[in-house]
Amino acid sequence: MTTAAASGKDPVNFVHQNAILCETIEKETRHQKLYTNYSVNPFRKMHTITGKPNSTHDTEDGEEEDDHFLKVIRRARQEPVKKFTTPQTEAQEIGWISTALIDTDRSDRRLNHPRQNTAITKYMDAAWRYKEQTENLN
Repeated sequence: MTTAAASGKDPVNFVHQNAILCETIEKETRHQKLYTNYSVNPFRKMHTITGKPNSTHDTEDGEEEDDHFLKVIRRARQEPVKKFTTPQTEAQEIGWISTALIDTDRSDRRLNHPRQNTAITKYMDAAWRYKEQTENLN
């Protein structure tokens, strides 16, 4: 008595297994589409290689530029703010609106705090500059 008969299962029928495999493959190929519309990945940097010197196949007379290709490359090189109207990720939300909320006026003392030097800071800046110059000369 075999192990299949002892366990109560029917023995494996290889013909039926092959028929099931063939039917599965037919279903997959029936719904499969061949993708033939190839283009350049715009999210990768392109490295152009110059042609050989004195070659005629790289002359600009015979070159035709692909407008769609140039448009895709230009769009990929843009900043995310120019490509999309809203941030696409949580990380893009930080700094998405980078324009100033109010117009800054340099003469307004409430908003503009320029760097101011006192007599002590001016003296120490001169002393540090002198020390650095003497060290560099030695």
